[in-house]
Amino acid sequence: MPFQSELGVARPKNQRIDDDVRFIRSWFEKPLSTGALIPSSKLLARTMANFVDPFVKGSVVELGPGTGPITEALLSNGIDERRLVLVEFNPGFCRLLRKRYPKATVVQGDAYHVRRLFGSVIHGPAAAVVSGLPLFTKPLRTRLRLLAEAFDLLWPGAPFVQFTYAVVPPIPRSLVNVRVEASERIWLNLPPARVWVYRRD
Repeated sequence: MPFQSELGVARPKNQRIDDDVRFIRSWFEKPLSTGALIPSSKLLARTMANFVDPFVKGSVVELGPGTGPITEALLSNGIDERRLVLVEFNPGFCRLLRKRYPKATVVQGDAYHVRRLFGSVIHGPAAAVVSGLPLFTKPLRTRLRLLAEAFDLLWPGAPFVQFTYAVVPPIPRSLVNVRVEASERIWLNLPPARVWVYRRD
């Protein structure tokens, strides 16, 4: 029997299990690319989505959406599906995302090179960049470049939202001249996570 999701869309009851299996398979094949063993919890996804103001104009870019738990939370938070630009490296996840979110723009590619990817996709400043990328698997200079390129896409003051399982920020506060805030640790995620938000005026 299907159940009603938070969006009112009928979803098969076993979808979460199927998504977990997809993630586990992807993690075993490429652990550094997938970064997580299972998809983000609803609480973590909701926490990330709450940092995105649905009334700010422009695209909402999601880096590494996987099977879409954070995407679902963004939609529940009032983001129009047509505003979503989902950047995913895994071709299987891309096919799944295109099926689940047919009005969104799904871009298959390396999200660590956002400037190269978005030349013809995003018109005007973006409202937010939301990232599920495993940043700690990359050198610090790669993380800093990603943040700089993301800020080039965003309105001044718009958020770059990132979660990590680590207790320290993925990009140290001392290395960037931006405002940084963090959520409380989300213990009801496996493993526990924290959301970090970076803004440049």
